This record gives sequence, structure tokens and C-alpha cells, in this order.
Amino acid sequence: VQLQASGGGLVQAGGSLRLSCVASRRIPSINFMGWYRQAPGTQRELVALIRADGRSNYAESVKGRFTISSDNAKNSVYLQMNSLKFEDTAVYYCNVYSADATGSGRDYWGRGTLVTVSS
Repeated sequence: VQLQASGGGLVQAGGSLRLSCVASRRIPSINFMGWYRQAPGTQRELVALIRADGRSNYAESVKGRFTISSDNAKNSVYLQMNSLKFEDTAVYYCNVYSADATGSGRDYWGRGTLVTVSS
């Protein structure tokens, strides 16, 4: 299974972008889907997460500005990013975690899409 992320680009501060991530085929037993980001010289950090039951969590730095959504039928996850700031500049990676009934889990990662916010 491959995850294809898209939607990154160059945007001015205050602008918006919508990231999309689509799996190449169905992923069974998805526990959660999420977006991470990594800026140069920093560690990868969680941006937003959406669970199979629809509950979501956000990093404090993006609360109120970003919205995560998913379409389980399409094995897709999206990230609507509004009021973008310079510090949102990073490579954004989508992630899917699935676990079967035995608890055996697997992480799937997209290759990343670059978001550049100009100040």
C-alpha cells in the first residue's frame, strides 16, 4: 500500500491550503489517520489525528486553524489549513495506522508534500 500526499505549495501568510492523502488500495482495520510535519533541523511532529470513530486531536499550535477529515470508504485523509503562518512551513506527511484483532499494528507513511508559507 502506498500513500500519495498532495496539495502542498507556496502560500502567503494568512492564506489556505488543503492537503490530501489517498491510499493506493484499501487498508483494513484503520485505527487512525493523521498528518505530521517536519521543518528543517527539527523532529517530525504530530499535527492532527483522526480516529476511526471520528474523534480528532490537534497540536496546540494549529488548533482553530487546521481541520482534519477523512473518507474511510476512499482510504483518504485531508488537512484543511487556514490562517497559515510562516512557522507552518514544513514537509507534511500523512500517516495511517491499522491494527488487526490480535493487536498487530502497521504504520503507513506518505512521501510528504512541502508547504512553504511566505511571511
